[in-house]
Amino acid sequence: MYYRSDVAYLYDGTFEGMLCCIFDSFAKKIHPAAISPQDAPQLTLYPTSFIETDPNIAERVKIGIRRKISHSALILIKDAFFSKLQQKELLILNFVRLGMENGSQTMSMLANDVVAKLRKAALSLSKETEHFKGFVRFSVHGQLLFSIIEPKNFVLPYLAPHFCDRFRNFPFIIYDKSHRFALVYKPYEYFIVPMEDFTPPEADDDELKFRTLWKNFYDSVAIDERVDEKRRMRCMPKRYWAHLTEINI
Repeated sequence: MYYRSDVAYLYDGTFEGMLCCIFDSFAKKIHPAAISPQDAPQLTLYPTSFIETDPNIAERVKIGIRRKISHSALILIKDAFFSKLQQKELLILNFVRLGMENGSQTMSMLANDVVAKLRKAALSLSKETEHFKGFVRFSVHGQLLFSIIEPKNFVLPYLAPHFCDRFRNFPFIIYDKSHRFALVYKPYEYFIVPMEDFTPPEADDDELKFRTLWKNFYDSVAIDERVDEKRRMRCMPKRYWAHLTEINI
């Protein structure tokens, strides 16, 4: 039996840290009023409790979710965590509680508001990830490939396997301007690191020439009579255009 508590949880902002918040909630039978990263703006007047991240505890929570609900439930939780969903931590906590009561059938409870919100958030993340696999444009700076993206969701962990395999022999950086993080790859390892104060490198003359060649090719293969701007915006949403070489050079 859980009771509400006039306390807000703070954690380090990592997925493992959020899982430790879930563990603390179950262990102490607390329903926190809020769960938020420690560096996020604090919009609550409740006293706060910082939950330390313990990898062993996080692993125990993962095992418990797999065992009591399902492996798919753990994937859903992780996808929702990296999405843009508001108050996602509390929703995930409520989902885990629901799952501990209902087991594997929780995943099919589509009429439940918590389940529906997590599924919608996970779908948004998945769609955006697939878009960026096609819409990322790299520039060459010396021996380094560089790209800027502005996603709504935190897609870097999901883009990493695709681009690290595709460019396995080339160092590259994908800078997430929205979240101020970067995927940094060097053969054959990668890191996702915060980059608060970052100024993108300027394109040199060779890079500008290649951009012009790509734009000329793009224009030359186009069939003016078959241009459909509305359809293009459906297939290639306009918010991606800012960093597409063929459109903005």
